Amino acid sequence: MASKLPIVRQTAWLSILIYFGFIAVFTAVLGLLTKSFGGGLCLACLLYLTARLLLGSLVPRNHRRGIALSRSGDYSLAIREYEKSYAFFTRHSWIDRYRYIVLLSASRISYKEMALVNIAFCYSQTGDGNMAKKYYEKALSQFPDSGMARTALQMIHAVEKSGAAGHDKSIDNRTNV
Repeated sequence: MASKLPIVRQTAWLSILIYFGFIAVFTAVLGLLTKSFGGGLCLACLLYLTARLLLGSLVPRNHRRGIALSRSGDYSLAIREYEKSYAFFTRHSWIDRYRYIVLLSASRISYKEMALVNIAFCYSQTGDGNMAKKYYEKALSQFPDSGMARTALQMIHAVEKSGAAGHDKSIDNRTNV
């Protein structure tokens, strides 16, 4: 379930307990095999970190490319990568649903939600407010608890409202002169 707060990185803290559980099991098994608790713990941590790095970089590769392109300011290419990410996690929804275990990802929000919100953000950075609004609305329709989409839409609506009010005032000022 998504948080209602618009935070850049949202952590599902319960997943951290799962990871400690994995490390504990790995430590026990590897400790028995190496006949050394310390050796088992070191190997367990190394195994966990290796799995985390490989899974976190290989499976959501389009998402990672989108992030890199967004950071470099290439929003048009980033949109394509986020769309690929959204398509992948739509086809393989079980990976996204069980990302805590399958990807060892502690993210509270799903990759699909992140993709939609990131696409919307990228459109806003390219100046295409209509597409940004469309994707934020799509994110909110699929993820009603999406704090990022809700906050962004509220901001867009406030700007639209103030822009319309400012436009009306300028018309009124011209007619009063």
